[in-house]
Amino acid sequence: MSQVKTTEDDKAWYREVSAKQWNTLLATNLGWLFDGFENYALILTAGPALRQLLEPSQYPQIPVYIGTIIGINLLGWGIGGIFGGVMADYIGRKRMMLMAIVAYSLMTGFSALAFSWWSFAILRFLVGVAVGSEWATGSSMMAEIWPDRARGKGAGLMQCGLGVGFFIASLAWLFIEPLGPSSWRYMYLIGVLPALLTLWIRRSMPESELWKKANELRLAAQDRKRHGDDLSQSERQLTKFTLTDLFTDPTVRGRTIVIFLMSLTTTVGFWSISTWVPQFIGSIAAANKLPAAQWATYAAMAYTAGSIIGYASLGFLADYFGRKAVTLAFFIIALCLTPLLFFGTTDLTLLLVLAFLSGGFASGQYSWMPVWIPELYPTRMRATALAFAFNAPRLIAFLGPIFAGTMIATFGGFGKAAMVLSSIYVLGIAVTPFLPETKGKPLPE
Repeated sequence: MSQVKTTEDDKAWYREVSAKQWNTLLATNLGWLFDGFENYALILTAGPALRQLLEPSQYPQIPVYIGTIIGINLLGWGIGGIFGGVMADYIGRKRMMLMAIVAYSLMTGFSALAFSWWSFAILRFLVGVAVGSEWATGSSMMAEIWPDRARGKGAGLMQCGLGVGFFIASLAWLFIEPLGPSSWRYMYLIGVLPALLTLWIRRSMPESELWKKANELRLAAQDRKRHGDDLSQSERQLTKFTLTDLFTDPTVRGRTIVIFLMSLTTTVGFWSISTWVPQFIGSIAAANKLPAAQWATYAAMAYTAGSIIGYASLGFLADYFGRKAVTLAFFIIALCLTPLLFFGTTDLTLLLVLAFLSGGFASGQYSWMPVWIPELYPTRMRATALAFAFNAPRLIAFLGPIFAGTMIATFGGFGKAAMVLSSIYVLGIAVTPFLPETKGKPLPE
């Protein structure tokens, strides 16, 4: 008996993963990759787009407009993400993912047709609504299909699709930006391509069996309720609306609040600080009489390369050291890196190294969500919980880029704004210990 157990424990984790599970990883990774491309395209192109959409007299306020556009995009992401996650619990993971990918592909293409800053803002809001719907669906699918022992690794590999999308966007912009004032429009036209991914997903990606089982139980309980039958406690839970159940079910209410605060930390840290890294390094290059756009692109590529490693590494480290210790470490290191990046040096090579490290810990920390959150909620509300955790903070965090843009314009630089906003990491460090450790445990059904 002990010999059998030893053999199972020593078995390489990837040998436990079936072809169906690898297909699920590929589909969710690609969906998130295109999300990453689309969102980083906004970060890279917002400045050039606004130079074409604004009057020259408004150019000094471009940081304010950039912050506003990013904030509006983030607000749409929050609204759409919560809606998409709830729908994924009711209509299925696969169906909701297909709908989200088609929607954000079309909205991204329409962004290329913007004719004013406010039309650009409206289109970016709609893109955000569609993009937000995809992540919780894919994260739920991965958690429910991959084996317990490899779940953290799978979630990290899925999440690194975002960083790959960031990197591809940076690389594409390096070649597209020189094409002229309308080059930003070409970037958004490329964003239509993910719609083709849905043709493969429909054939190759299975629906979650855990969701099918939970949905059958939900429908049966709802039918019994309509007929006036007496329901058990578990049946009554199944008939509740999943979003309100996050706060009325005493077994998950406390952890929902903690997760919200942790997610707020990660979201504000990324969107209010990290998104300005390319422009910050570009401004240092300009001060040294070097091409700002080119160095901003180098910075974006360094940052996104670090993100890819960070996303994947957190999942592997969490499966080895535990969810809690690794998430705490990422928060602490991201906090320490902020002053080093914005005040530590003006050497461009060293700044690229710091951008790489910042990407690994400030952006890479996002992986704690698909790794840890699915293990804290039952199947009936898992996608809703993921969607709320990932997207509800955006309903507050969308103000961060707006404040950051205003502070940058007021202070005449990036550093002070970054230091003020980096204090958010203290919140994450304070609340993370209150979540239970779930390393290696099966998903709650």
